[in-house]
Amino acid sequence: MSADFELLRRKMVDGQLRTTDVTSIPVLDAFLAVPREAFVPQRRRELAYIDEDVEITPTDSGQKRFLMEASPLARLIQLAAVEPGDVALDIGTGTGYSAALLSRLAGSVIALESEPTLAADATRLLSELGCDNVAVVEGALAEGYASEAPYDVILIGGAVDQIPEKLFDQLREGGRLVAVEGHGNAGVARLYLKQGGTVSWRRGFNAAVEPLPGFQKEAAFEF
Repeated sequence: MSADFELLRRKMVDGQLRTTDVTSIPVLDAFLAVPREAFVPQRRRELAYIDEDVEITPTDSGQKRFLMEASPLARLIQLAAVEPGDVALDIGTGTGYSAALLSRLAGSVIALESEPTLAADATRLLSELGCDNVAVVEGALAEGYASEAPYDVILIGGAVDQIPEKLFDQLREGGRLVAVEGHGNAGVARLYLKQGGTVSWRRGFNAAVEPLPGFQKEAAFEF
């Protein structure tokens, strides 16, 4: 028997988002509107709405990639306080789910992906869903996408060890960057804000999400 994805989507919003302090009506509406199952490989589609990260690794990729669990993703987007006129950079868009959500909240979205197969999937899926204000681009995730900067919002779609300074350089004055730093139970979501040319941060919430490749700390040399 095939799953009732619309029912599962409503249950996700009510049982995973509202219960974890996601209160922004535009964010909740975006998660209700975007079909999460469309961005999951066919073989895992029945798992699209489970309360954890879902693997979306393409068969030709050597690195595991994931669709972030709905609750921390929604809380990150809420933390960023996306406005209708904002230009957003979605780093590590994968198959495009986070970009589709941002497309309903921001004025325009640059969706950055390093894996060509995922980028092609994202381009196709976002087009099929009519997300006309999203442009999918390929490149190294940790580099950002300077040619379309500055951005009002930067979302990093997975856990990272550190945030490269060049990403802060791509923020507009008043711009916000949201990311989960640290792995497993040590993960913490942070909001970075650029004001007066300097960047400060505040703690958002604890979050254990799968890592995003390219943001690992270099191992320190020990004598």
